[in-house]
Amino acid sequence: MNGLSAKPGARAGMLLVGLALAVLPLLVGATIGNSWVRILDFALLYVMLALGLNIVVGFAGLLDLGYIAFYAVGAYLYAIISSPHLATAFPAVFAAAPGWPVWLILPLGALLAGSFGVLLGAPTLKLRGDYLAIVTLGFGEIIRIFLNNLNAPLNITNGPQGINNIAPAQVAGLSLGRPVELFGLQLPSVTLHYYFFLALTLLVIFVCVRLQDSRLGRAWVAIREDEVAARACGINTRNVKLLAFGLGATFGGVAGGLFAGFQGFVSPESFGLLESVMVLCMVVLGGMGHIPGVILGAVLLSLLPEVLRWGAAPLQQLLFGKVLIDPESLRLLLFGVALVLVMRFRPAGLWPSALRRRELDAHEAAPGDAA
Repeated sequence: MNGLSAKPGARAGMLLVGLALAVLPLLVGATIGNSWVRILDFALLYVMLALGLNIVVGFAGLLDLGYIAFYAVGAYLYAIISSPHLATAFPAVFAAAPGWPVWLILPLGALLAGSFGVLLGAPTLKLRGDYLAIVTLGFGEIIRIFLNNLNAPLNITNGPQGINNIAPAQVAGLSLGRPVELFGLQLPSVTLHYYFFLALTLLVIFVCVRLQDSRLGRAWVAIREDEVAARACGINTRNVKLLAFGLGATFGGVAGGLFAGFQGFVSPESFGLLESVMVLCMVVLGGMGHIPGVILGAVLLSLLPEVLRWGAAPLQQLLFGKVLIDPESLRLLLFGVALVLVMRFRPAGLWPSALRRRELDAHEAAPGDAA
């Protein structure tokens, strides 16, 4: 009876969450402005990135510090195809190139990013821990430097100047770059992008849940816990680790394409090491390997810095009568202190999985038991 009665309650909860997500941009835009709807759009992009990195770090236990490179690959592929850059650089070849639909560009970006993920994973199969982190960090920097210098002898990426005039995504013939009137309600571009990003984020969450409960997901967890034992049980650790790198990179490529269409401009500065560290912090802070926890970490670390930036100057003005510390510097300081406190008192993350919590509790209790 309890199991049967829980189903209607769960469905009602999901319905309420769906309704809240649907009206959220309308309420935020009407109360505090469309700039915060834009922040919500970026939060959804970070959720996709964090879920992709969670496959590599949370499920398979492989430390990746160059994940933002796959984000860059997807973004630049979308930018090159959806902008007049190639037609300007190579008019004889691309002057009459047709416009490509977003449903074709995004899978191409995902496929290219996934291929780069396998390319990264192949030479690092025997590396773990710090050594793997150093190699992936180098890979991320190599991609950024390539993007920064691929403007000669052939101008592919336009170098440090980046690519602009990127066409926004079109869904069913409707451009997301222009406001739309629906039932007498004016929906700005940031709100249209919100619903588009939300639909794709829900799809990514569905895929991650299915992967976690699949045979492949259990193989990743086995490798994370003990790779030698996993190999002894018959798991092909080579292929399984390559799949983790490839699938994680695929989500990064999709998010990168969405970012390029949303921003209308990409440059190598958007894909630095700090971005990789930020996405990794989202996974660790929320709870590695736990999908709801990763989503929570991504949302918090996307919104919290903006809240601190918005409130730092008025708060100092109220307390001291003047601004003592630059809001940007204070934002980073408070952000760092918050991360240190969370890692000190919640080492498993804000919302860890039950298995991860039991493992940490057993590890902390072991020295006392031995004594």
